[in-house]
Amino acid sequence: MVNTEIAKIFRQISQILEIKGENVFRIRAYQRAAENIEGESEDLEKLAKEGRLREIPGIGIDLSERIKEFLASGKIKFFAELQKSIPQGLLEILDIPSVGPKKAKLLFEKLKIKNIAGLEKAIRQNKLSGVFGIKQKTVENILKGIEISKLGKERLTLAQAAEIGDAFVSALKTLAEVKKISLAGSLRRQKETVRDIDILVVSRHPRKVMDAFVSLPQAKNIQAKGQTKASLRTSEDVQVDCRVVEDKSFGTAQMYFTGSKEFNIKMRQLALKKGLKVNEYGIFRGEKFLCGRSEEEIFKFFGMEFIPPELRENNGEIELARINQLPHLIELKDLKGDPHTHSIWSDGKNSIEDLADACIKRDYSYVAVTDHSQGLKVANGLTLSGLKKKKAEIQRLNGKFKNFTVLYAAEVDIDAKGKLDYPDEVLAEFDLVVAAIHSGFKQSGEQITRRIVKACENKFCHIIAHPTGRLWGEREAYDFDFAQILEAARDTNTHLEINSFPRRLDLNDSHARQAKEAGVKMVISTDAHRVEQLEAMKFGVAVARRGWLEAKDVMNTLPLKGLLKAIKK
Repeated sequence: MVNTEIAKIFRQISQILEIKGENVFRIRAYQRAAENIEGESEDLEKLAKEGRLREIPGIGIDLSERIKEFLASGKIKFFAELQKSIPQGLLEILDIPSVGPKKAKLLFEKLKIKNIAGLEKAIRQNKLSGVFGIKQKTVENILKGIEISKLGKERLTLAQAAEIGDAFVSALKTLAEVKKISLAGSLRRQKETVRDIDILVVSRHPRKVMDAFVSLPQAKNIQAKGQTKASLRTSEDVQVDCRVVEDKSFGTAQMYFTGSKEFNIKMRQLALKKGLKVNEYGIFRGEKFLCGRSEEEIFKFFGMEFIPPELRENNGEIELARINQLPHLIELKDLKGDPHTHSIWSDGKNSIEDLADACIKRDYSYVAVTDHSQGLKVANGLTLSGLKKKKAEIQRLNGKFKNFTVLYAAEVDIDAKGKLDYPDEVLAEFDLVVAAIHSGFKQSGEQITRRIVKACENKFCHIIAHPTGRLWGEREAYDFDFAQILEAARDTNTHLEINSFPRRLDLNDSHARQAKEAGVKMVISTDAHRVEQLEAMKFGVAVARRGWLEAKDVMNTLPLKGLLKAIKK
């Protein structure tokens, strides 16, 4: 969480510097530092204690001193002074998709807009149109961006929630008084976004647990504290609730506080038909307690197989559990490789060998290094001469590795007309081709659909990456005909990706289930741009499980020969 806070501060410093028209290299230095800190797997406090802060790319003497200052005092004097130099609300405006530092500066200088409320008011009064090239379409995009930004502030990504929740659980686990502990709520159901975090504890000494909970360093604002329940808000303004329950009620408490609401209602209806009552304290016949110690015990009591938390949405899972026909959901251990990663050959931060070594440690047998294609210059896309050099390096590495293969692959841009960014004779040389849209997001639904369908029809295109294009809190999904894309993917044996990058999770669970039902095969990948991001695979697996996917639905559960055979067109 310290890493997240410092990365946010560095990013805001870069934005303020840009608003003020400061040196572009200084601005980029803070941007790069923020990106690298977000991707850093080790805690900055640990790195500082060991004198290793400067091992992080982009962290020199000055920035390492700023990190140390924050770790020592909880603030950075330079940042505090910068904040005073602009209206505070301008930073909020910068969180809006479609509004960058230059536009925020323009709005302030020309219209004295200094916060989101002022921006909304100016839009209602039609003051933006005509201000230095701002067109009505831009105004509409800003309005959409305001709504996306507001939603992004209200909810956390699954990765953010998991980091915060795991930190609380890890701290409380160390207490001798804690007998059992579990996350609950939408985080336990692995929803793609989470509003708040619920923790359940079994303990004979609830007061000590409550005292410890509200005393944790993450706790910034104690909202309520009783003998068995406490609520607080963290420094990120996230609400965390902790409840202590009896051991005999742990299972029913888990089920009740995990939800979903619709699932709980259906379970209560089943109980009522049997003349029973079910709540967070247990299952009762009248006043007699029948069971509740574990979820497994509860499902068995109702004559059902165990329903994984990810499925508990009352979408047919209860009916299937009663006849023992739930899908055998995919697990992280089922995956044999990662089909979408990036190296220093384009915009990644690590060498191919570093990626391969990291994948070997994860017990994978292959990795596809899908660096960007030539047209995506902003991502240092590879020219044809660059491809030859990369291929030679991959061949050299594959001669070195035993029981592991680096696939010669690329993430190839789909242009405005659906054409792939390399000619077919170049595409034919790749082991794996991942195609993706990186521009023209605001085209009509018909145009976007046609582009993706045409890419599917290319005999060398194996996977469509992040198919809906959404970025949580930043960009909505494209307007397109998903049913038409599913039909094209099925007919051409093109696979759709579940991208595990936390702000993407694209396909989402609903789209993944639709794809499964349409007979379209998928892959789960990380889109990792540095080795630490390989860890995000678990979030893609969570999406797949919520989408009812089994190992047979995901092609990178196959060994290498099986994968290459499965993707062949």
